[in-house]
Amino acid sequence: MNKIEILAPCGGFDSVVAAVRSRADAVYLGAMQFSARSSAHNFDYDELKKAITYCHIRGVKVYLTVNTLIFDSEIKPALQLVKTASTLGIDAVIVQDIGLATLIHKTIPDLPLHASTQMSVHSLSGAKALYEMGFKRVVLSREMSESEIREITENCPIETEVFVHGALCMCVSGQCYFSAMLGSRSGNRGACAQPCRLPFSVKNGSDHALSLKDNSIIDHISRLQEIGVTSAKIEGRMKRPEYVCAAVSACVESRDFSKVSENTQRQLTSVFARSGFTDGYFTGKRDGEMFGFRKKEDVTSTTEKLLSEIRQKYKNENPLVRVSMTFSANIGEKPVLTVSDDRENTVTVTSCSVCEKAITTSLSAEKASAQLTKTGGTPYYCTDCRCTIENGLSLPLSALNELRRNALAELDKKRAEFTHYKIVADEDIFDKMLVQERSHSETPLKRARFLSTDLPIGCEKLDMVYLPIKSDVQKVKELLGKNINIAIEIPRGLFSAEKFVENRLQEFKKIGVTDVLANNLGAVYLAKKLGFTVHGGFGLNITNTASLEWAKNYGLADTELSIEMKIEQIEQLGGTIKRGLIGYGYLPLMLVRNCPGRSGGKSCSSCKKDLKLQDRKNILFPVVCDGICSEILNSVPLIMPERIYNKNAIDFEVFRFTVENYVENVENTLDYYRKTLQKKEFTGGLYLRGIK
Repeated sequence: MNKIEILAPCGGFDSVVAAVRSRADAVYLGAMQFSARSSAHNFDYDELKKAITYCHIRGVKVYLTVNTLIFDSEIKPALQLVKTASTLGIDAVIVQDIGLATLIHKTIPDLPLHASTQMSVHSLSGAKALYEMGFKRVVLSREMSESEIREITENCPIETEVFVHGALCMCVSGQCYFSAMLGSRSGNRGACAQPCRLPFSVKNGSDHALSLKDNSIIDHISRLQEIGVTSAKIEGRMKRPEYVCAAVSACVESRDFSKVSENTQRQLTSVFARSGFTDGYFTGKRDGEMFGFRKKEDVTSTTEKLLSEIRQKYKNENPLVRVSMTFSANIGEKPVLTVSDDRENTVTVTSCSVCEKAITTSLSAEKASAQLTKTGGTPYYCTDCRCTIENGLSLPLSALNELRRNALAELDKKRAEFTHYKIVADEDIFDKMLVQERSHSETPLKRARFLSTDLPIGCEKLDMVYLPIKSDVQKVKELLGKNINIAIEIPRGLFSAEKFVENRLQEFKKIGVTDVLANNLGAVYLAKKLGFTVHGGFGLNITNTASLEWAKNYGLADTELSIEMKIEQIEQLGGTIKRGLIGYGYLPLMLVRNCPGRSGGKSCSSCKKDLKLQDRKNILFPVVCDGICSEILNSVPLIMPERIYNKNAIDFEVFRFTVENYVENVENTLDYYRKTLQKKEFTGGLYLRGIK
């Protein structure tokens, strides 16, 4: 059984030192741009080079996070950042944007790619899709249970990485638009304002119904290792080095000794917590006990005395690298020291001093060995020192010390060496995508999404109607008989429901349904496998031309664009695949697996399906549930006036109906929500405002 990797977060070089000296196996960090933790210190070129060198000498891997959505204007700078990191010997790049990932794979084909948890992969089909696209590792969604993690790890060759400690977002990563919609600060762009930590209440529930305790499954690390998980990941690039030390120490103890010491557990709990910790997702106990927020006692427990105590643990160099030495000395010759490490690196250095015949005391093998193995203050410890010394020889101890220092310095250089990744010279790869011409409709086609099969009259005039996976098969068959073009929507949250979804899709296929709407990679992969025509949803987070080209090449018929794009950005997109936007709807701000209705300790069985979330200003946000996950909707609908955008920019628009009672026929419905409701409160969304 391979040891599970302990992966530490680093927001600055101090945290790198804390992580490495606490025995992390790998660290992950961000550059000055394109990092999902843009408020962390992050690393410029010199700091990145310094961190990689420091870590590699000590046998620790370094992963660079480029885990935000990328716009067309940023593609080239983002790709250049990755190229630069590859020349410094970065061990892997963690990516969210599927278009950027595609370009990296084409440009630097040997560079390992890790799929960020922001890619919202939480099913076996999603992992298989990533593996086939060339990803080496997937960072799984935090909301997954042990059995769900096991299913992917045991049935897909891709490496799996699991968060074992740190903050829990209420929303499935990559599917949160709350901060962006409320204040234009996008979590998908590393600028989340964390509105979920503010007071939000539900009836008979908590007054912090969007705030979860911090995740901690450190006690389950041995289980993850048995399953075959590659990496145990700690969240916290925004947190201080003392937190990094405490978390890494706890993970190492749990892995190596199957138990965290009381002292380490005390330090971990005191350095940062939100009403304690939870393992609810991993154990499948998704209930009110998972909710919590940072209270006064959580803050005051982090004393300077505690921080000083933790700092002592990583104050000095921790010798992590085992070496062996061979020393030879003869009278009248310069002595030679050879040092070898556990990576088959070997260096040999020769002293400047010449060995002389001893007048009084000769140099013994024992004394030479004792001096040469004094490696304190370095990353090395010697387990074997063999000395061949001619009898009656004299050599100053200072010469031995100099030999050791010079040899270990040369070994540092050897260990810091790396093989440069091959960079394919095709500077025009992205520009070629931008200039492609596509055919488009003179007027965008109209599509509608309903939650019920009781459709208004005239839906046969729509280009397509999306219905949920749980729709009655016989009623869908009747609608097909009325020449209504039906597509089945696969849930945005799949998790352990993938088999159910597959069975339902096969039922719909038998009655003549040929199209599906897919909002995540797993859904796309599953629908393709079953032979459906796949239409991409906004949950795929398509924000650039490279992502559109990926969608076309992967076999999608068309795709909705991200709801975080401005109209001006949409109009400048290249590529040939047909694309659309949402023309009307209460936009989902969050996709959650633990419903806020449970914050008061209630179960799903008590839900009346009319749950609403209320903020400090008494604004209400509807919550809708599909039985797998819940969606928290915006308080007001998005309405896109047709005059706002160039009609050549998109091929279709989607009207999403969820909590409203729509009128009798399609013409009245679309006209009503496009014009009549504009007299009431509505939003033009991020299509007009954009995001940071």
